Amino acid sequence: MTKYSTEQDLGCGLMGGIFQPWTKRSRKSSLHALPAKGLDKVPKEPVTVKSKKPSIDDSSRRRNSSVSNSHTKKDSTASLDAARSSASSSSASTQTRLSQDLTCDPNLQKHKPNNTKALIPATASPMGNIIRKPSVEFKQFRGLDSEALKKKGNGAYKQGRFEEALTFYERAICLDPKKATYHCNKSAALLCLGRVIEAVVECKEAIQLDPTYCRAHHRLATIYLRLGEAKQAVDHYKYAGNHADSNDIAKAQALDHCLKRCADARKSNEWNTLLKETQCAITSGVDSAPVVYALQTEAFLKLYRHQEAHTSHSKGPNFAVESCINFFGMAVSAYLLMIKALVYMVSGRLDDAVSVAQQAARLDPHNREITLVVKQTREVSSARSNGNLLFKASKFSEACIVYSEGLEHDPYNSVLLCNRAACRSKLGQFEKAIEDCTVALKVLPSYSKARLRRADCNANAKVEKWEVAIQDYEMLIRETPGDDEVGRALFEAHSQLKKINRK
Repeated sequence: MTKYSTEQDLGCGLMGGIFQPWTKRSRKSSLHALPAKGLDKVPKEPVTVKSKKPSIDDSSRRRNSSVSNSHTKKDSTASLDAARSSASSSSASTQTRLSQDLTCDPNLQKHKPNNTKALIPATASPMGNIIRKPSVEFKQFRGLDSEALKKKGNGAYKQGRFEEALTFYERAICLDPKKATYHCNKSAALLCLGRVIEAVVECKEAIQLDPTYCRAHHRLATIYLRLGEAKQAVDHYKYAGNHADSNDIAKAQALDHCLKRCADARKSNEWNTLLKETQCAITSGVDSAPVVYALQTEAFLKLYRHQEAHTSHSKGPNFAVESCINFFGMAVSAYLLMIKALVYMVSGRLDDAVSVAQQAARLDPHNREITLVVKQTREVSSARSNGNLLFKASKFSEACIVYSEGLEHDPYNSVLLCNRAACRSKLGQFEKAIEDCTVALKVLPSYSKARLRRADCNANAKVEKWEVAIQDYEMLIRETPGDDEVGRALFEAHSQLKKINRK
């Protein structure tokens, strides 16, 4: 039977064995956390580049020298100051125009330099002054008007170079921000880059500039459809003219009915129906609707299909919280965070679950469901932490009680079940430990830690269920072929089974 250290016995860490293959390393250390699926940060607003005034150019110096030869020292000083002021003013004007160009240039702007000089390589002039030449990135836009930039963007878009196309469209907008076509084209590039909400903003801008722009209405309706906003999709399809047909409107209306059935199924706790309706919505093209994926995830959680809940949640869009609040509203955003907290909890990321649940409560403080989730995550997290401390102190009976109290708030929490199994195996209660591991594996089949513990309990001399133990060991070997300890345990189980068969 495989031996454990205190840390090995507990899921003391953040349960890396749940959604990733079990390895020898993960067995020797506490369980690792899954990578956090946090919402994208909202992109920062562009920073306008400011430049320092350059030194006076050579022609100014020659003029100043001439003034010095023809006047007295006092007059010369006054003339020199005037010349410097004039040169400075002219140079500053030039630099201001350069700064404006750089500010409009999306390629250069992403570097966010402290001044314009950072973007221009320096060379020495014959007089020793520093002369900076425009970079290649800056040169690519020189001499191009907005229409030429749009054409270049279209060419890049057709070749699948969407980032490059976006750059050209943005530059065209800088030169002519009132052209609806540029905003609509930028929306198309953003959509191909997966920046769906930003694409909505650009389409709206195009329609505001030209309310009769049928292509923009059609594109916006299609984006709304992907986001699960069926009613708004119908409205814009009606303004899309020849770009939309009856099938488009029918599709949007069908989605609207589907989403209503989803809401009704959730209210009546018909979780299998909810799974069916959300999958129907997703397959019909609603691939960027966080609410639809959240509803599907909740249905899996309610049916104790935790592995599938995690998979569904990971497939959904990963919008920043601020973007969700601005687009979907605070109540919807709070619901999305609540589901995220529940996924974290069943994944073993209990501290993260508490934090996200509290964030949801701040957005919707009067929501009773969210309040219960906050309490649930706190109790489960506290039970895991306190139980682990007792286990490390070899107080296995007390730890078992604490884990059981946590399971009252979440009866199918795989972490608490597996940790309680560790306590029960230490107390010699192998059959009960096997039961806990079996329940944990039922809701989370990929939980390798629970599978290993169940195999070791079945291979114990007091149990001697060698055939069952061999099945678990063989499954673990398939997941981690190079694990020597599991290999030795499997070999020992086969040896013991052969001895029994000889008798």
